[in-house]
Amino acid sequence: MIPATFTYRRAASVDEALRMLADSGGDARLLAGGHSLLPAMKLRLDRPGTMIDISRIDELAAIEESGSGVRIGAAATHDRIASCDLVGTRAPLVAAAAGVIGDVQVRNKGTIGGSVAHADPAADYPAALLASDAVIHVRGPASSGGGGSRQIAAADFFVDLYTTALEDGEIVTAVEVPDQGGAGSSYQKFPHPASRFAVCGAAVSVATDGGRCTRARVALNGVAAAAFRDSGVEAALEGATLDAGAVQAAAAKAADGRELLSDLFADEDYRRHLAKVFVRRALTAATG
Repeated sequence: MIPATFTYRRAASVDEALRMLADSGGDARLLAGGHSLLPAMKLRLDRPGTMIDISRIDELAAIEESGSGVRIGAAATHDRIASCDLVGTRAPLVAAAAGVIGDVQVRNKGTIGGSVAHADPAADYPAALLASDAVIHVRGPASSGGGGSRQIAAADFFVDLYTTALEDGEIVTAVEVPDQGGAGSSYQKFPHPASRFAVCGAAVSVATDGGRCTRARVALNGVAAAAFRDSGVEAALEGATLDAGAVQAAAAKAADGRELLSDLFADEDYRRHLAKVFVRRALTAATG
């Protein structure tokens, strides 16, 4: 299918992209990898008057140390993130999620900023970012306050189905992840056989001291309208000795009390079952 007619513009900097967005009167979309936007345009589900290409902005592509963590530019591709030693050491959950997105072609072109901003409930990054206590950096018009720049905790960023805390005219510029190197972590997912999106994805980060859990982060994607931290599983883990029994008991609480998605491939009961299975698998892998 062919998308509706649009005007193509390419931005050389974030500031220029922001000006182009402002000039469009709300009728523009940002293009980086395009794996979410272009299919929607071909189906005429999205018909922007202007396409603003931000894929060649150098400042959006950098991956660099940030304090004791790592700052990943919004235009960094999934493949680059998955293969980056710095990300693998400092933010292993994010690297693991990047490595199982789609297929080789998708990983070579798709970007973390586009995926995060699109907020598909079945995308792999959101759970990994939630379990890593990540922060989303965004920039917008100076009139939005804070000189146009602000930081949004991942826990506050993913709001609902395809809905984030981004405001009109804002651009995701980077994702910052505090050092996760001292924690055991794992991302496990049950992929849809055609799209490779997560029917259920479980991201786990667990810190221990003397065999007892001192901090637990457990997040799920694919099962609900938005990725979420599972406080019931986390509460069951913290302070517990992480043997097989404790892992099994905590995983049994996964997705309890949550309204889950249901479709022709997987109904709500099946997704709830998957949540418990894949949280257990992720916890088992993370705790060795």
